[in-house]
Amino acid sequence: MSADLGAPTQTTGEPEAPDRTSVPAPREPVAAEGLAAPAAVARASDRGARIAAVAIALVWHVAIGLPAVLAARSEFAAPAVVVGAWVLVAVVGAVAGLRLLRGSPLPPWPLAGFFLVVDAAVFAAAGEGQLFTAANWVWGTLGWFFVLAVWGRRVVGLIALLSTHAVIALVAVLGHGADPTDVARYVMYVYGTFSLPVAVFVGSTAIVALARERAAVSAADHALAAERDAAERGRRDRRDRLALVSSAAGRVLGELADGKADPNDPEVQRRSVLAAARLRRLIAESDDVPDPLLHELRAAADLAERNGLPIDLVTIGNPPPLPVEIRRRLADPLTATLADAHGWARLTVVSGPNEVVVSLVTPDREGPEATGPPLAEHDGGQVEHLYERDGDIRWAQTRWRR
Repeated sequence: MSADLGAPTQTTGEPEAPDRTSVPAPREPVAAEGLAAPAAVARASDRGARIAAVAIALVWHVAIGLPAVLAARSEFAAPAVVVGAWVLVAVVGAVAGLRLLRGSPLPPWPLAGFFLVVDAAVFAAAGEGQLFTAANWVWGTLGWFFVLAVWGRRVVGLIALLSTHAVIALVAVLGHGADPTDVARYVMYVYGTFSLPVAVFVGSTAIVALARERAAVSAADHALAAERDAAERGRRDRRDRLALVSSAAGRVLGELADGKADPNDPEVQRRSVLAAARLRRLIAESDDVPDPLLHELRAAADLAERNGLPIDLVTIGNPPPLPVEIRRRLADPLTATLADAHGWARLTVVSGPNEVVVSLVTPDREGPEATGPPLAEHDGGQVEHLYERDGDIRWAQTRWRR
């Protein structure tokens, strides 16, 4: 038989213990979220630092370098070279900054090589009179464009570029016949060229690392609190469910003890087997196994075999991770039918990534209908319960779809 028969859903029989709370999703999503949050915080911090670095480079180049270049353009040894290099760096720097903000920076070392070529050309074209003035804009500007070129890499690369810049400047100073005053000014300029870009570069890296660390600690604390709350809810849920299931078993035992129930009565036997199966499945829920649903169904099948019922359990595929409530709705109706089975039984589990179908076939006989919950909705998907009897066999099926 198959689900296409459209058999009616049965809801008669002994009431099922209600589920007041659902157990939360497995721990894997929590762990993934715990990794994603620090990464997102780090990306946000890094983006803020990138914006600051790009703004400093471009504003310094335009607000400080451009007025000085225009004011001294007639005093340069080669004005066209100095002004043309300024324009070229402005264009390339703007493109590099825009690409950096978009997360797709230009290749670092070709870009850095271009800036070093410009550096040497401007020092040669500025002339001796403008060597230590603001008009020689490469002193104050080029270090910030080095920062953009090697952003996200080790600080050693930035230090190497600034050191090369310092060597180019030293060659220019010595080439113009430097005196002790010029050497002192050179040392001062090199210090300023090194200190600010390196401080910003190292500081932004440290801030990003600190933000990532603090976000990771916070995410771990939230995940721990969520798991603790989930464990407490699960404990309360199992305690309430155990009380309800134990109450059903206690009623049967009380009736037997008071002589109100006959142990030979088939209905009393069915109620006893059903109560035992529910208790056994409740215990199996807490076992740490790869396939909880199959484990719980095997527990019910094992109890049926111990009561002398030959049963075949056939599994096809691997069930996806399912919440406890979904597993209960898949297993409980078939457990009730299995408790009333005689002769033989065949339990089949067919699983896929988006669907799980559990079917039970047993010989039909006179007696009450099997129990089972009605059609129910859950966050993890819909669970259907189908049941049919034709005088020869009983067929029950539960189906979950994502």
